Amino acid sequence: MQLLLHVASLLSIVLIWFFAIYQVSFTIGGLILYLRSRRERQELFDELTSLPPVTILVPAHNEEKVIERTVRCLLSLRYPQDRLHILVIDDASTDETSAILDRLAAVEPRVRVLHRTRAEGGGRGKAAALNAAMRMVETEFVAVFDADNRPEPDAVAYLVARMLREPSLGAAVGRFRTGNKHANLLTSMINIEGLFFQGTVQSGRWAFLHVAALTGTNYVIRRSALETVGGWDEEALTEDTELSVRLYQHGYHIAFVRYSVTWEQEPETPAVWIKQRTRWARGNNYAIVKLLRGFNESPHKGLLCEALFTLFVPYIFMLAVLGSQVVAILSLSGMHLTGFLAVVSNYWWLVLVLYLCEVTLVLTYDREASLGNAILAALMYFTYCHAWLIAVLRSLWLDVIVREQRTWYKTVRFDTEIIPRCGTPAITSLPELPLDEETLPALSAEAPLAPTRLEQQTPTVTARYFRR
Repeated sequence: MQLLLHVASLLSIVLIWFFAIYQVSFTIGGLILYLRSRRERQELFDELTSLPPVTILVPAHNEEKVIERTVRCLLSLRYPQDRLHILVIDDASTDETSAILDRLAAVEPRVRVLHRTRAEGGGRGKAAALNAAMRMVETEFVAVFDADNRPEPDAVAYLVARMLREPSLGAAVGRFRTGNKHANLLTSMINIEGLFFQGTVQSGRWAFLHVAALTGTNYVIRRSALETVGGWDEEALTEDTELSVRLYQHGYHIAFVRYSVTWEQEPETPAVWIKQRTRWARGNNYAIVKLLRGFNESPHKGLLCEALFTLFVPYIFMLAVLGSQVVAILSLSGMHLTGFLAVVSNYWWLVLVLYLCEVTLVLTYDREASLGNAILAALMYFTYCHAWLIAVLRSLWLDVIVREQRTWYKTVRFDTEIIPRCGTPAITSLPELPLDEETLPALSAEAPLAPTRLEQQTPTVTARYFRR
């Protein structure tokens, strides 16, 4: 038993300190990107005379609680009105989503609706809905937003401009923020988790390695790149993760644009959180297996090795946490470490201090650093981080042991209002955009429903939609 204690201790100590160094490195990268982005944002439009047409895709399955506010928010984006096209996919909805979208499309020519029934393949998940919508897209730049999102006014302009600045990019992804962070303790923790991930791992990877990952919303992708890699994988539960891997397999890069921001609704109950995170973990499993199978076929093995390591990070983290639990249990049973292991293990508190310093720094970027959030972050270290183990272990059980068929699970929406309101950036917005400043009048809530649904065939795009 003493040998078991020392082996488990050595493994957990190595992994825990590896993670500490890993996070410190990416936190430094995040700080570098934060400082660099402030200058880049001011210079982004210096040599840009116009913005190209862009089509925004919004998959929507039973989204009656959020879809109207999302569409109105997209209509208020600061982007040339005749170059902004919104295509919402009503993916076999059984609630009022269809009626809401028809009403909005009837009074706003920039909004189109693609209605998909079960017989037409609707309801099979986000990837299938996006692939169906691409048959109606004629623009080179395609943006994707989830149905609960509230993008800040310049979010899409920033992403498109960033891609124009670096033509080799296949896609550009912005940040997501928690719009219902004040709903309860869980959403407050999710808010810190999201800011921390994007302020360290996502930012650090882009700053040091020039790579990033799509996060499912608030991203723009080139249509040509999407067609080259074969569209979205309809078998993937996390189509964003899987698409990121395939873009790198074909040599494309994904830029992380931290000043492009959208706000979204996060799970407000533990049950919904576990289901969502389990889906994410299973999607991660699928992406790893698919990457390994196609590894030798890609000439871009350096990019794939980095992507593979990132995909394995949750499992390394799980082993570190489990190892630390074994050490704690064995120690409580009366067994104690000796020698070098005893010295190193006594400095576990230093890892916690480093973690709290990293979180505080990242929260400072978005003016969310406070004593309350510091206490909450410390609580997360002993609770929320361990809850992720449930999702990871559950995903491995379903994929490896049970071999349950992968089916899409749509995250439940809540009635909580998302902040900030549309058209109002959370902090600042670049005022010197070379855009059409005319704003669209607010849609009438009593606007009549459209008399008929749009057909699924690709419509003719007339000259009035574009200003070339």
